[in-house]
Amino acid sequence: MRLYLSSFRMGDHPEHLAALVGSGSPRTVVIANAMDSVPADVRRSCTKQEMTALAELGFDPAELDLRDYFDDEQGLRRDLAGIGLAWLRGGNVFMLRYALHRSAGDAVFRDLLARDALVYGGYSAGPCVLAPSLRGLEIVDDTDAVRQIYGSEPVWDGLGLLSEAFVPHYQTPGHPESPAMEQVVARYRAEGTAYRTLHDGQVLVVNGPDTLLI
Repeated sequence: MRLYLSSFRMGDHPEHLAALVGSGSPRTVVIANAMDSVPADVRRSCTKQEMTALAELGFDPAELDLRDYFDDEQGLRRDLAGIGLAWLRGGNVFMLRYALHRSAGDAVFRDLLARDALVYGGYSAGPCVLAPSLRGLEIVDDTDAVRQIYGSEPVWDGLGLLSEAFVPHYQTPGHPESPAMEQVVARYRAEGTAYRTLHDGQVLVVNGPDTLLI
């Protein structure tokens, strides 16, 4: 399993992302479903920003919208075949989790990562969704967005690919979510929940049995 999990954007050492993908396919999908509850023009602008940054690193990015694969797991598997990197940007973790659930992206990514078929990268909501549970993150992200957009309850379990909760933007002056992340950490400590904090700029890199925080 290869993961590149950043607190914010590419982090301070994006060369590690290129190294993790290595000689694999430069074809990259940008998944921006954490932004599904924001205005469409804002979502488009944010997605374009991610694609530009990835292209500057030598990747060949295109958007993959999980909403196009709701109830179409085979279509998602087909369109992820041959992809070297899936980049899941930040936003509302509950919106992203719901989209992964409806598209069976949770099962698909578990399978692809188990087979080392691609690299899973991203920041903020992208890594957060890999934890065992999303409990606590309602302090930061609005769960009602799922109800308002889809008329469904949020999904609280994570993909379980990390053994601990992922807490981005921790003690990062200037990031608007940093104070709320302090509250998340306080709750995890009180409940005995295992967690890992990252400051903006830091990245957690997983390459098979090796884990590196940079």
